[in-house]
Amino acid sequence: MALKDYLGEQLLGVLASYQHQGIVHHVGVVYPRANNELRVFIPKGHALAVGSLVTLHLDNRTGVDELDAELRVYRTSYKGRVLGVDESWVTLQPVEYMLIHGLRVVEQFREPGYDFPADERTASRLPVTPLQRLGPIQEKEHHNKVGILTTLAVDQPHTTVLAFLNTEADDVFLVSVPGTFKQMQLERDPHCFFIIDERAKFTFEQAIDWNYTILEAQAHRVPPSLPLYEQVRTAFVLKNPWEAGFFRMDGLEMVHLQCQSMVFAGEPRPVAPLLE
Repeated sequence: MALKDYLGEQLLGVLASYQHQGIVHHVGVVYPRANNELRVFIPKGHALAVGSLVTLHLDNRTGVDELDAELRVYRTSYKGRVLGVDESWVTLQPVEYMLIHGLRVVEQFREPGYDFPADERTASRLPVTPLQRLGPIQEKEHHNKVGILTTLAVDQPHTTVLAFLNTEADDVFLVSVPGTFKQMQLERDPHCFFIIDERAKFTFEQAIDWNYTILEAQAHRVPPSLPLYEQVRTAFVLKNPWEAGFFRMDGLEMVHLQCQSMVFAGEPRPVAPLLE
C-alpha cells in the first residue's frame, strides 16, 4: 500500500533541512502520491533546490484529542530528496522511511544502495541539567501527549515522536529507553529542536505554521539522583496515567531540553559542523 492509503490525500507536515545558513524548519501542506513521492506546498516560500536532502515528519493525528499508550496514529520520518521545485512547491522522492502505527512497523522503504551515513563525531554523556526544581506545568498542553524532536544527524536531520512534559518557562522533558538513535544523536550534539503540535486543540487553516510551536533547545540529562527526576516522573504519570508502568521503570533516560529561543517556520538557525 502507498503512504497516502494510511495518511490521506492531504495533511500537514514539518520539514527540516540543512541549508547554507543552518537548519531550517518549514511547515507545509503535503499531498502524497501513489508512488510515494510527496508534493509539498510551503506558503511562506523556501530556498530548497533540486537534490536537497530533507526530512519530513508526517502523521495523521489531526483532530485526535487523546492519544493512548500505544500511540495509535500513523507516523513516519520521511527522508527525501528534492526532485523538483516550482515556486512555493517542492516534489520529494523517498530515500528512506518507516511508517509506524502504534508500536508496529507497517510499511518501510530504503532507496537501493542507500545506507545511513557514517558518523565520526565523538559522543559524550549529556551534561547534567542546571535546573533544580520542576516549575509550573504548562496546563494548556495537558491533553497534548506527544511532540516532535529534531536531532542533528549527518546529511539529514532526524525526527522522532515521543511523549513530552513542558513547563510555563518552556522547559521540555523527555523520557526514553537507553541506546536509542535519538539519544545517540543528542550525545554527539545536544543542540536540538522540539516541535509542539497544536492540532489536538485547534487547526489554523489560514496560517498553517501556527499549528506548530518550534523550540530551539540544548539537551541535558536528569540523573535519578536529583530530586528533579522524581518530580518530573510524577508529573509524567499525572499527564499520562495509562503509561505509569513505563515511567516508573528503572534505567530510563530522562532528558531536559532547556529552551534557547522560539523559532519561526522558515527561519534558519546556525548549527555546528556535522563532522569533526
